[in-house]
Amino acid sequence: MKIVSWNCASAFRKKFHLFDAFSADVLVIQECEDPSKTASPYQNWAQNYIWVGSKHKGLGIFAKPHIRLKKLDWIDEGLQSFLPCTINDQFNLIATWTKKGDHANYPYIGQLWRYLQIHRATIATTPSIICGDLNSNSIWDSQHRGSSHSDVVQELADIDLSSIYHLQSQEKHGSEMQPTFYLQRNKEKSYHIDYAFISSSLHAATNSIDIGLADDWLQHSDHMPLVFSIATPQQISNDWPIQKTKRDKGDVSL
Repeated sequence: MKIVSWNCASAFRKKFHLFDAFSADVLVIQECEDPSKTASPYQNWAQNYIWVGSKHKGLGIFAKPHIRLKKLDWIDEGLQSFLPCTINDQFNLIATWTKKGDHANYPYIGQLWRYLQIHRATIATTPSIICGDLNSNSIWDSQHRGSSHSDVVQELADIDLSSIYHLQSQEKHGSEMQPTFYLQRNKEKSYHIDYAFISSSLHAATNSIDIGLADDWLQHSDHMPLVFSIATPQQISNDWPIQKTKRDKGDVSL
């Protein structure tokens, strides 16, 4: 199965067509609008989706028509933002877009740390994916003592979830060569803050992930899309019509 995660930097109604050629099974999109409150063609395109947020900016999961999405009624204590669902009753997909939020003790990555404390047991017993914009990296651990990025990575490792990028690159958290975000769309201010963590039972043969090139995507967003494959008990899509991985100054081309 092919999954894309991307923070679209708003106005997804004008950008959804960018993924037509990808033939992705599932899109996890941060900062997108609620399709039901927008005009066509975005509304017409979004025939199979779930969404949370405000009218103009939220978190959405979009899937091919034959894929069964079922939103999970998990408590979140007001943590922002999480959208859990099951895919074809086979595994859990937890879309994330961590923010400062209303919890003073759990800003940004702390939101995910707290969310894991609530749902750790459930996630541990079901094949799961957690992906999205975490606004986080181990280089900022000192700002989130007790609920830092490294703490979250360890929490996830303890329940058998690992970052596909780090499995592929063998780089340590905090030492990533490929950025996923360019502050103010400036190539000199690049960071790795978007992730896909998956259970080992969902690992595909290649454990591959591709990250978009800045030259291709900065005109659309300050974040680069993540494209990755997983293995499922019943394969939905084995066809990956994208270019092979290409490394160029720390970027991977789609």
